Amino acid sequence: MGFFDKFFNRDKKADLDKGIEKTKTTFIGKLTKAIAGRSTVDEEVLDELEQVLISSDVGLDTTVKIIERIEARVASDKYLGTEELNAILRSEIVNLLAENNTEDLDDYALPSGIKPYVIMVVGVNGVGKTTTIGKLAWQFKQNGLRVVMGAGDTFRAAAVDQLKIWADRVGCDFFSKGMQADPAAVAYETVQYALQNNCDVAIIDTAGRLHTKINLMQELGKIKRSTSKSLEGAPHEVLLVLDATTGQNAIEQAKHFTDATEVSALALTKLDGSAKGGVAIGISDQFKIPIKYIGVGEAIDKLQIFNKQAFVDALFEQ
Repeated sequence: MGFFDKFFNRDKKADLDKGIEKTKTTFIGKLTKAIAGRSTVDEEVLDELEQVLISSDVGLDTTVKIIERIEARVASDKYLGTEELNAILRSEIVNLLAENNTEDLDDYALPSGIKPYVIMVVGVNGVGKTTTIGKLAWQFKQNGLRVVMGAGDTFRAAAVDQLKIWADRVGCDFFSKGMQADPAAVAYETVQYALQNNCDVAIIDTAGRLHTKINLMQELGKIKRSTSKSLEGAPHEVLLVLDATTGQNAIEQAKHFTDATEVSALALTKLDGSAKGGVAIGISDQFKIPIKYIGVGEAIDKLQIFNKQAFVDALFEQ
């Protein structure tokens, strides 16, 4: 039984392949060009590899770390050919993701003994936050769980309505206090609603605040505290949604959000629309936060649980 047979069905593998096709084509193309005609991994090859990784939005710090590890392998081995470089590179990327607590999960099961499981979703406008909430709720519903969406983005025009549309589409519960309501109050009462209505999951939306607005970012702390007052230990997950198409700007957003609140998981959207999928590696490495979900298409079932081995295998697959 192969890896993909064990963890992914064929449809999921096809979705992943298609979702990172642009990244893969760019990355493998540059990598192949960098080592073409070379017989050994020397300093010049490593310099070329460094440029490939940086231009693929892996990020400078993470790129340096990967290059240093490969240099150590070159120094310790008597001979290292370029044909071995792919295997070593993919191995080091998987190792980096493992160090950052990214787990290889294959379903949407929740931790036992926690009900409702409260997820607070954060991210700037335009990254696909509301869509991610809807797709995530749909996946939980497929697993037989009762879900409530809390409309905590009370300042953006139509945000409440958009979330309600998703709740109706998915067939889950919906809680709102309307536009201009206090987001912290919405969060508190969403958790209360979940407790009173035997919901398994409460997903709380928050305003798509600009990460440069310090006062708005600080509000995230207030929302987080209000959920813990409603239920001890909540939120059990703070999910930061980032848009893969923004590349290094996504890393900058992650810096501001991790400063503002304790982000525990990442969702990387729009991978299918970008050649900058390498940002997944850099973000996970720099912030030590596991990637949990990736968006590989627009359809409702195109939000996948991130599997580091599957992602890297698909990236390097010829």
